Amino acid sequence: MKKIYIPHVLQFSQKTQTIILDNFITELVTLTPFRGVMMIRHGGTFLEISIEGETIINLICDRCLQQYNYRLNLKTFENIWLNKSSNSNQKFIQEKELIVEDFSETLSSEGYFDPKVWMYEQLSLSVPLRKLCSNDCQIPVSIDKKSSISINNYWKGLENFKKKLPK
Repeated sequence: MKKIYIPHVLQFSQKTQTIILDNFITELVTLTPFRGVMMIRHGGTFLEISIEGETIINLICDRCLQQYNYRLNLKTFENIWLNKSSNSNQKFIQEKELIVEDFSETLSSEGYFDPKVWMYEQLSLSVPLRKLCSNDCQIPVSIDKKSSISINNYWKGLENFKKKLPK
């Protein structure tokens, strides 16, 4: 996936470029390619980027440490503010009232947008913080200290030393 020169988006119908996605993201280990659609709309002073799609990733459960497959569904959008352009007299068909707080990033209006990096960031944000293989996942049973057998002589010596310490 190539970087997009932002002024070229203005040449598309309705100033919107649509990208059909069906590829692996090298920075993110997935079992299936990411399949979906990304739309990039030039709004004059901002880019409106939306994406919808899915892939399958392999996660490790935080409770039982088992590996499991997780379907990562992505449906999100972001507005990216563009720095002032030399084409300030150009009229745009769709005007929209914008709130500055809606923008978390800024790009140059004469610069490039990297859809691969943006998609990776959005997928990374979609990975669940709490990774559980199922709702009824149980914590593994711990080994009782009294029934455990010391294998390493170092630990056996340390255990003997610990018994000699005053309490």
